[in-house]
Amino acid sequence: MYAGMTVGVVVPARDEERNIGVVVGDLLALRDDRGRRVVDDFVVCDNGSTDGTATRAREAGARTVRQDTPGYGLACLTALAQLRPVDIVLFTDGDRSFEAAQGLGLLEAVAAGADLAIGSRALGRREPGALSAPQIAGNRVAGALIRLLWGAAVTDLGPYRAIRAEALRRLDMRDRTYGWTVEMQVKAIQQGLRVVEVPVDTLRRRFGRSKVGGTVRGVVGASAGILSMIAKLRWRQARAGRGSGA
Repeated sequence: MYAGMTVGVVVPARDEERNIGVVVGDLLALRDDRGRRVVDDFVVCDNGSTDGTATRAREAGARTVRQDTPGYGLACLTALAQLRPVDIVLFTDGDRSFEAAQGLGLLEAVAAGADLAIGSRALGRREPGALSAPQIAGNRVAGALIRLLWGAAVTDLGPYRAIRAEALRRLDMRDRTYGWTVEMQVKAIQQGLRVVEVPVDTLRRRFGRSKVGGTVRGVVGASAGILSMIAKLRWRQARAGRGSGA
């Protein structure tokens, strides 16, 4: 619990056996300024791993659910379906790319009134090699498009984020792939929710290979998912506008 609100953590993970235990353990170890445990529930979605990801996550204290169909958004949706009722949902990745303690800044932003707090890697410190050049460029392009189409300043589509559970339900998340993060941000903008960015540091992966920046397929798939989601949401908004004006 943080500032009187219950907190649930969702982590999509595939083949992160050497990372996930640290991610889970560090987040479960978070305490508020009174020494009270912050995280009330923790669900890791094992998205088709061929290693011991689920076992390591359970050993560290998380609950796990299996989803064999690949998809970042689908893994998040699968984990959310198993999460107990909470006031705030904290999302992060299972690759140890973030400092668990900086999640407190995201929770603090929500406690202070934000509906959605995005951990911006662009505003924080980045270890050399933490993000590939295509990842950096893709974030900049997506941010520029969002500013152009909706007039909102966006520096990152980072996966480390916290959102009020009530706001998350309103967004009616649907994307099953890499369009998940931008779907959340753009829908929040469209619905007039309060969105803030909080600087977070990005760490270089110690074990395994990035599912996005580590392969050409990952880069292409993520880019296509993000750009197609931006186009889809803009088209739906334009169509709704024409319908209301008819």
